[in-house]
Amino acid sequence: MKYISTRGNAPILSFEDVVLQGLAVDGGLYVPEFLPKFSESEISQMRSMTYQELFFEVTQHFIGNEIDSETYKKIIAKSYQNFSHEAIAPLKQLSQNEFLLELFHGPTLAFKDFALQFLGNLLDYLLKKRGEKIVIIGATSGDTGSAAIQGCKACNNATIFILHPYNRVSEVQRKQMTTIISDNVFNIALEGNFDDCQSMVKKMFVDQKFLNGKRMVAVNSINFARIMAQIVYYFYAALRLGVSAENKISFSVPTGNFGDIYAGFLAKKMGLNIGTLIIATNSNDILHRFLQNNDYSRSDAVDTISPSMNIQVSSNFERLLFDSYKEQKSEEKIMDLMKEFERTGFLKADQEVLKNIKKDFDSYAFDDQKTTEKLKEVFAKTGEVLDPHTAIGVAASNEFVKNKSYQGELVVTLATAHPAKFPDAVISAVNKSPELPSFLKDLFSREEKMSVIVNSVETVKKFISERI
Repeated sequence: MKYISTRGNAPILSFEDVVLQGLAVDGGLYVPEFLPKFSESEISQMRSMTYQELFFEVTQHFIGNEIDSETYKKIIAKSYQNFSHEAIAPLKQLSQNEFLLELFHGPTLAFKDFALQFLGNLLDYLLKKRGEKIVIIGATSGDTGSAAIQGCKACNNATIFILHPYNRVSEVQRKQMTTIISDNVFNIALEGNFDDCQSMVKKMFVDQKFLNGKRMVAVNSINFARIMAQIVYYFYAALRLGVSAENKISFSVPTGNFGDIYAGFLAKKMGLNIGTLIIATNSNDILHRFLQNNDYSRSDAVDTISPSMNIQVSSNFERLLFDSYKEQKSEEKIMDLMKEFERTGFLKADQEVLKNIKKDFDSYAFDDQKTTEKLKEVFAKTGEVLDPHTAIGVAASNEFVKNKSYQGELVVTLATAHPAKFPDAVISAVNKSPELPSFLKDLFSREEKMSVIVNSVETVKKFISERI
């Protein structure tokens, strides 16, 4: 399998090189030249597979013969050995047609563990094989950081720098990052918002001279290996709910950076009978505005009780645009669109393109008041304590099934985080304190290590270059 940039002006890379590259040199994102496709009978044969077996079956085509099968199976097995639930991603029924897919049973209690435990083990294998040292630089709105650090901290050939917005993540999210004291881990609290962190990482990818010849690797979802890993749980959930040619499944996905739901889009294109992919978001509603009004315009990020979605520029949206403009000269069009967006903060798609996107996606946005109301409602009806991001997903699912276009299929909401990661929002809504799992009971008493740095790319570059 070869990988190309969405902007068409970067080298074509192998899977290994894409994992070790991240952002393309032309500013674009890497995507596979083609998607593997599964027939109905091939998907049916996956029904009895364990999560690990399914992971291998779904993803091996993205890798080709670059990693031998036995080695790859060992990487997969190691990646999911520290999940606390035997099903890895258990399903829970909320109502007759609505389900939760619990993606918070990994070591940092968030869906990011599904990709970053795998990416950490994959990087460790590739770096040992190549005898290479790297610098990992990532931006987090809360969950990616701790999952990346947990996934990569044992990788002796990597030095890790994670940027998070100062005072704009929950206390649990911060401590899950800053209490990992290791010589190769550095937490940067940037005086800005998540979009500032993400923009800074992208700028550093384009100009890497400050790294003195070392390779910079992305752990954000701009790294295609992360998207690839997340495709698997769409197959896993759908297969357990009886997906078939006659029986489609829709998914409601709490969405900020568009990576998680884009993985669902790829699963659909690979042959999985997914009905609608529902974008569920908070007041930072750039994706909702685009889908409903063709208005993809940057505005100031709003602080909410669902901080992992406090994002105004959704990186992976560029990948969807690339797929959507395939009938045209996609790379040239994407380069023009993204340059225009970078210059003006506004992007508008062709009407025919938007119409086609709407065939796969729907969207709903909820403010903090509606989020709190949904937390209360679900707890009162079912006894389930949700985190605020998952509550938004459930709210979107509830609205979707009321829609005239709804055709009676099962709808799965991705439960993206454990409620204990957001205790303030949960206590305020249901008057009940969610308990951290036993392995995190002493989290609040652990020593912290982080550096607060001004919102200046040159200052951050200097900080990094002095520590590698």
